[in-house]
Amino acid sequence: MGIFVADGIGPLGHARSFSLGVAGAESNVAIGVARLGGDATWLGRLGPDATGALIASRLRSSGVRVIAVPDESFTGLMIRYQRSGQFIHADYHRAGSAGSRLSPADVPEAEVRSARILHVTGITPALSDSCRAAVFAAVETARAAGVTVSVDVNYRSKLWSRFDAAPVLRDLVSRADVVFAGPDEAAIFTDSADPVDGLARLGPSEVIVKDGARGCAASIDGERHALPALTVTAVDPVGAGDAFVAGYLADRLAGAAAPDRLRTAIESGAFAVTVPGDCEGLPDRADLAALSGGDINR
Repeated sequence: MGIFVADGIGPLGHARSFSLGVAGAESNVAIGVARLGGDATWLGRLGPDATGALIASRLRSSGVRVIAVPDESFTGLMIRYQRSGQFIHADYHRAGSAGSRLSPADVPEAEVRSARILHVTGITPALSDSCRAAVFAAVETARAAGVTVSVDVNYRSKLWSRFDAAPVLRDLVSRADVVFAGPDEAAIFTDSADPVDGLARLGPSEVIVKDGARGCAASIDGERHALPALTVTAVDPVGAGDAFVAGYLADRLAGAAAPDRLRTAIESGAFAVTVPGDCEGLPDRADLAALSGGDINR
């Protein structure tokens, strides 16, 4: 979807200028994987408008292969503003949008079967019944073909309630091989005091709990891991979780060991928050190498 970000801090009604960009967890992850050297393909519906054209162009220029189903409806938008120095608000304009009309018929089964990883999020199933059906159709196609299924829970309270989301997210995670979630997200549909354990009980062999400034905890093929966050100067926290996921999946595609995947995930998330924007600050390998090399690159 497109995004308008109010420049400055304060109520939206007092904003005098906006920056236009591209947002969306799935597109962020695709761009992040591509920047780290992985092959990524994005599938979605786009409307016949400038926002849809911008999304396709930005994805392609970032090295992402785009499968865009044309739709007569408008491309979804988000308006984000920083109400104060501490709180960021987002308003979605997605009901009836092109993206919300995704359906199982849009899922290219041959593309899914030939992939190494199918990555989906808990956002898409919240958009409409047809979107939910499309996500589960893609997941079942991947599972039948032996393709790794990756799920980022990504609960959005403005799209659905915890009550409505719980059974859908539980079902989705139970079909995944790899799952990413925050502690609060895991609590929506598990009853364990340990979010890693609660998610692992649903079946995924790779469980990664993203915990912001506290780092991450994981269970990968039965082995527990924990990594601290990196200390950086945060400029914009939005997109850190997507960068984390992209780092992990890119390293998984590259055949890296679990500790290395988690380290790259932590570094990618840390780098992303040092740059404004959802996907603008997603790092490449050189950026990650420089992250611990000081503040001047001569």
